[in-house]
Amino acid sequence: MTNEPPVARPGRGTRLTRRGRLVLIAGAALVATVAVLVPVALLTGEDESARRATSLIVPEGRRATQVYASVDRALDVPEGTTRKALTSARLELPEAARSNPEGYLFPATYPIAPSTTPTGLLGYMVRTANQRFGGDHITAGARSHGVTAYQTVTIASIVQAEAATTGDMARVARVVHNRLALGMPLQMDSTLNYALNRSTLDTTHAETRTKSPYNTYEHKGLPPTPIGNPGEEAMRAAVSPAPGDWLYFVTVKPGDTRFTNRYAEHRANVEEFNKHRANAS
Repeated sequence: MTNEPPVARPGRGTRLTRRGRLVLIAGAALVATVAVLVPVALLTGEDESARRATSLIVPEGRRATQVYASVDRALDVPEGTTRKALTSARLELPEAARSNPEGYLFPATYPIAPSTTPTGLLGYMVRTANQRFGGDHITAGARSHGVTAYQTVTIASIVQAEAATTGDMARVARVVHNRLALGMPLQMDSTLNYALNRSTLDTTHAETRTKSPYNTYEHKGLPPTPIGNPGEEAMRAAVSPAPGDWLYFVTVKPGDTRFTNRYAEHRANVEEFNKHRANAS
């Protein structure tokens, strides 16, 4: 480990990095930032209302468990049906994924026909991800950073969760790559949130000791799998991060994410974040 200053956590809200920003959206009213339309054949011989397929929107950054629940609701099947369908889905996943589709349930708008099944829908999502993430430029970009294509999807999932805006993604990706190159723990709240199955701004000192391979406060390197399903912009940032020597970042307030390689400056930024949050509440 490099001579990195210790993590200062006087209570809640103090983090080396910005928190995960996964938004848990209930019900079928979902808002997506990416809407890639996956084609499906229209039914014939029925009136217009019967032929019109409903749609399932998978927003960027949703976790696999959330996608399974959304599929269950969209197809009106018992809770847990889609998760159980994984055992027979035979998804076209990288060997490194070990049959876990996290990261490969591509964010898109998926039309739903009466004949659609959980297995078929999951397969469509994975094939779409392979099309988007399987290009030579992805493989070459991953290799240039000393990681695999699968690890690049993991980096993209962290970028998706941590970046406050699309414009921040390339700089967040650079922080991840810089920390990996220096052998520093990533210390990302988004990975800890994944371990604890939650999404929050607050991380306590005790929580950073959570026993989980997804706890990047305790474990160096990347988590064992992606922590959500990233979109193309996050993947692009993971492959082509912005140039910079940043090691820390925090979103002080909306539209104001600050990146630095100096711990003292980062601590000052975190204090400003805490003050702004206290005033807002």
